[in-house]
Amino acid sequence: MPISQATLFAIISGFLLDCILGDPQNLYHPVRFLGWLITMALKLYNRLRPKGNLTKFLYGLLMAVVTVSLTYLGVWALIKLLHRFNFWFGFAAEAVLSYFIIASQALYRESMKIHSALGRDDLAGAREILSTIVGRDTEHLGQEKIVKATVETIAENLSDGVIAPLFYLFLGGVPLGFAYKAINTLDSMVGYKDDTFMYLGKFSARLDDAANLIPARLAALFMIIAAGLLRLDIKNAVKIYIRDRYNHLSPNSAQTEAVCAGALNIQLGGPSTYQGMLVHKPAIGDAHRKAMVSDIKSANRLMVVSSVLFLVIGVTIILILL
Repeated sequence: MPISQATLFAIISGFLLDCILGDPQNLYHPVRFLGWLITMALKLYNRLRPKGNLTKFLYGLLMAVVTVSLTYLGVWALIKLLHRFNFWFGFAAEAVLSYFIIASQALYRESMKIHSALGRDDLAGAREILSTIVGRDTEHLGQEKIVKATVETIAENLSDGVIAPLFYLFLGGVPLGFAYKAINTLDSMVGYKDDTFMYLGKFSARLDDAANLIPARLAALFMIIAAGLLRLDIKNAVKIYIRDRYNHLSPNSAQTEAVCAGALNIQLGGPSTYQGMLVHKPAIGDAHRKAMVSDIKSANRLMVVSSVLFLVIGVTIILILL
């Protein structure tokens, strides 16, 4: 059963709020509550000190199931309660909560700050801004690597910051959208392959892969369409997507990165340093030319057009179904 018309317009309102205001950074952001909930679970884990890989995995599984379930039920109950009290209270809650989980403008603004810093030849400033949006080490990156890291992040964010939240909002309203955000937050906090989280975070990492399986491919499809509308190299975008869409440690991350690399005719991926350790990653795309500062703006245009296209088509399909 499709979501209601009121919920649909609340989601559109949330998208527009994100476009106008960007992601709010304050103590009352709901995602901070998700982070707190997971932190509490990790503190309990450290107190219990479970032994054995199976026990660690089962604790991680339970942590993920409880976190996602509580998030879904809590948001569902809040919206139901506010709608019973007053329609407009419920509508406002759905719009604001949708706004909290769609994240296009925050990265757009930060990446354009990098674009501006590089335009002033301020490499130190660009590295500092980049360090707030990527996990890799940025201290010694040159201009081209800064551009590539920024473009990769923009391409990946299209999927998990815009298309995936909208996909789940369209599918099941704000409760399902927040359940996805809980999965995404779990992966970002515990989905690592180090000694601490290898087994504890395995279920969360796999759950995140599963949750992004369809949205990542939809994001790639819409980015290809956007490349055509923006008169970028759509033929090469399709070619590189088919060839390199799995050139990543994640089954989903290279989907949009491959399209972006092909459309811009640059090469992404390759080795990067994380906390002083060199991580070898496959290349994505062909190095027809060096990545330039202007590619950041082009990648952002791809993200914006893809996002708007997905919103418009998603809204149209739901209105037809209602």
